[in-house]
Amino acid sequence: MAAHDEFDDFFGDDNDAPVVDTRADGRLLRIPLGRLAPNGVNPRTDFGTEAELIDLGKSLRRRQIQACPAVSRSAYLKLWPDHAKQIGDVDYVLVTGERRYRGATAASNPALNCVVDDGLAKDRKTFMEAVVSENVDRQNFNPVEEAYAVQALVAEFGSNRAVAQHFERVDGWVTQRILLTHLAPEVQDLVRKKTMPLEAARSLGKLARDNEWDATKQLAWWQDEQKQRTAASAERSAAKKAAKKAPAPTPPAGEAAAGSDQPGADPFYGRKTDQADSAPGNPAPTERELPAGAAQESAPVVPGQATPAEMAEERQPKPFPYQDGVAAAWHLIDTMPTGEFDKMLDLLNKHSERRAVPA
Repeated sequence: MAAHDEFDDFFGDDNDAPVVDTRADGRLLRIPLGRLAPNGVNPRTDFGTEAELIDLGKSLRRRQIQACPAVSRSAYLKLWPDHAKQIGDVDYVLVTGERRYRGATAASNPALNCVVDDGLAKDRKTFMEAVVSENVDRQNFNPVEEAYAVQALVAEFGSNRAVAQHFERVDGWVTQRILLTHLAPEVQDLVRKKTMPLEAARSLGKLARDNEWDATKQLAWWQDEQKQRTAASAERSAAKKAAKKAPAPTPPAGEAAAGSDQPGADPFYGRKTDQADSAPGNPAPTERELPAGAAQESAPVVPGQATPAEMAEERQPKPFPYQDGVAAAWHLIDTMPTGEFDKMLDLLNKHSERRAVPA
């Protein structure tokens, strides 16, 4: 045993804590698949293809690193007595690990390592929290499965707020996910396949909930939404092409390019400007560099053509439009990579308690 000193007491070192035998509460058993059944309340429906399950089963045959939590048949049926026929004549019921169970079955494996702990079946709330939390925390659910998982937790915990507090999330995190349960099955398939973005799906879910829209109205809304998005995208692309084709204004003599950390680039819109005057070895002349006695002439004003002052203003970097939510959103939608955009949306949802959609 390692030496013990006063620092251990001060910092709460647990090296000297006794090892506790927990077999009475959590027994590690190798259970034949014929004596084991998945539970009937798992929100997960996507377990992968048959080939993927066989590969998983072969991997489990070589080595099963993570045991599956399970409860006894009698403990499970105390919570859901009407599931007796569904689980069949087995001795144990899985809490989580149904994909491992299906993989082992597909690969004709004889058994699975399980930790049997009837404490997980103390009540339905405890059991459902155990079923859902692992998949939610590790993001193993697709968005639709997660929606139904959170909805099941609300049914057991009693309110959106109780679930949010349990998982240390804001109330809006719960509400935003449950909105997907109001989508028609055909629309939910679009979400699963990532054909419909999550932000659009949640907007549609709220509309479907508030207006009791059926599948036809929901799909019609999505078709119209796609047309609007396509038109907006085409308009932005056309504007970008026009900006690239337009000749960059030549700065008048004596004027330096203004205010960008990266010469020749507009930091907000990303448009390139003429870099000839700022190229190495060809510095733009300033008033101090003019020959003595030479006066700097003002460029003549031509009707319909921007003045030097207007062109200088155009070259100024555009600030991010913090006060214009629509402009900011379109800028991010247009420029941010999809993966980063989804991360941003998820972070905004987690911090939207004050702006959360009413439950």
